[in-house]
Amino acid sequence: MLRVAVVGSGPSGCYTAQSLVQLDSEVHVDVLDRLPCPYGLVRYGVAPDHEKIKSLQNNLRAVLEHERVRFLGGVQIGPGGVAVGRLRELYHAVVYCVGAATDRHLGIPGEDLPGSWSATQFVSWYSAHPDAVDAGFLRDARSAVVIGVGNVAVDVTRMLARGLAELTSTDMPQAALTTLADSRVTEIHMVGRRGPSQARFTTKELRELGTLPETDVVVDPAELALDPGYTDPSALPAPQRRNVEVLRGWAGTPAKGAPRRIRLRFFLRPAELVAERGHVGAVRFERTAPDGRGGVTGTGRHEVIEGQLVLRSVGYRGVPLEGLPFDPVTGTVPNLSGRVLRDGAVAPGEYVAGWIKRGPTGVIGTNRPCAKETATSLLEDAPGLALRAVPGDALPALRAAGTDPVQWPGWQSIQRAEAELGASLGRGVVKLPDWPSLLKAAAGKAP
Repeated sequence: MLRVAVVGSGPSGCYTAQSLVQLDSEVHVDVLDRLPCPYGLVRYGVAPDHEKIKSLQNNLRAVLEHERVRFLGGVQIGPGGVAVGRLRELYHAVVYCVGAATDRHLGIPGEDLPGSWSATQFVSWYSAHPDAVDAGFLRDARSAVVIGVGNVAVDVTRMLARGLAELTSTDMPQAALTTLADSRVTEIHMVGRRGPSQARFTTKELRELGTLPETDVVVDPAELALDPGYTDPSALPAPQRRNVEVLRGWAGTPAKGAPRRIRLRFFLRPAELVAERGHVGAVRFERTAPDGRGGVTGTGRHEVIEGQLVLRSVGYRGVPLEGLPFDPVTGTVPNLSGRVLRDGAVAPGEYVAGWIKRGPTGVIGTNRPCAKETATSLLEDAPGLALRAVPGDALPALRAAGTDPVQWPGWQSIQRAEAELGASLGRGVVKLPDWPSLLKAAAGKAP
């Protein structure tokens, strides 16, 4: 029997556990997570109004309910918790699926001004991540600037434009719902440094912006035409060509004078966040132009866009985990087909999957083949790994290390508490937004 720990219960962790138990009937897997709740970014990163994507939790739940898989939440790995070396002693193998936990920075003056946030911080707040804080994101904001043109940028733009009626049916925490419903933001600028044919959003996400009630989507035909791929999309891959078609439709449609406006801007590179009374008040952008090689070059011309709220959505980045090697250039753990490399040599029994393995690329489904590759590598190594003696059950040792894992019944108690909270508010399921309420619910105590 092979005992494996998978660190992280998001898609990559669940798919790794699934591959392991499907490929070998003798493998038992403990899926550990720092949070008391499973599913990672499916719970805390998918927008509340994307019910279809959030329903992926049902598939992940089936993995965690497998007879040879056990969920152990509330287990910190690294400083303040179970050391990587100690974890390695408790299992024949450990697979780290810890994602990319921080955001890339713009590296421009004013980036740290009050009112400037990463999009991930904003998403964590309205998704009820227990580490999130109510930072007064929308306080006194009339105009918002979202820097980036990927799906996360589209998500936060859409959430800023949503009204109370559309958000009440989601599982968004009550405080965030109230704040967004009371928002005075009427102008939302989503800005990219390159052209529309190079934007990273998917067509489905883009089209959703055009369906928002009481919201105009505004694009500048002259700005779009700066992109050769826009003027002649015939050579573009199908996804980019569909994006261009959507934008072309909006460019030919006059605004209706709706209460809110989403302005999609391109070929603008952030140069500085401008302060106004100690708070961000605007963003100064440099106009860019295609360089003929797929990138852009600065033109020396600038434009200032007003915004009392700035959300930076320019990508994720992995962070080091104490006890594991880390490549600061790629933001990943060095590996060979999922096998962790220490000083260029394979480290027996240590593996990675997901973003910490390959970088923050792809969609949720991309994690399936990535996880299967790692699981296959691990099982190829299994004969040698199984020779080492490990405890028959790691749970007593984890408790001895100072952790009190939340097991599956505890997670089910959290779910019941969230359903009860929603019913008391006249809504559906409403997420518990903080550590005390989650841990209280996990222990079966009424909120």
